[in-house]
Amino acid sequence: RAIPRSRIGIFSGGGSGRRGEWASDLRPPGGIVAVHALILGGARSGKSALAERMAADFGARVLYVATANISGDEDLARRVREHRERRPASWGTVEAGEDLALALKSAEDWDAALVDSLTLWVSARMFAGESEEETLREFDGFLGAAEKSPASLILVSDEVGFGVVPESAAGRRFRDRLGLVNQRAATAAEQVHLSIAGVGVRVK
Repeated sequence: RAIPRSRIGIFSGGGSGRRGEWASDLRPPGGIVAVHALILGGARSGKSALAERMAADFGARVLYVATANISGDEDLARRVREHRERRPASWGTVEAGEDLALALKSAEDWDAALVDSLTLWVSARMFAGESEEETLREFDGFLGAAEKSPASLILVSDEVGFGVVPESAAGRRFRDRLGLVNQRAATAAEQVHLSIAGVGVRVK
């Protein structure tokens, strides 16, 4: 089933221009990789803040790729505002929704691109009626295109395999689909980090 393309616009961040700190030995050693880092974690684990600190180490020119669709969701809108306000003013923002390919093209003029999050991207495509095979094929295409991008790519996603088995069939399908997307992202990534209570642990 076709997913309508989102309208892309680049907005500035709302923060004070601060930069996060990250160990210099975690910079890419050189060569082409599809994804610099995948950051995983549960709800309120600090994964987005961890990813933002890592992205800031690449310099001031960072593009934040938002996949959230906040239409009619006041709680999600509040969280999006909180994220935007803490990001440096020099960062750009692309509200890409489900269209990661178009967002990747927008990242060509930036030092790094932070995609937050794969969780919402998978959710949106699933509830639009897309099959698991279509979602995985789309994500594989995205990773292939990422290999040619000059921007260092950082992905954020939820680790959904630690909790109880979802009660609903839709919940189980979502868990399984996101798990498969996360596995593909981890395979493509140079680094994988797990955020636990605000503490990042590198697992790859």
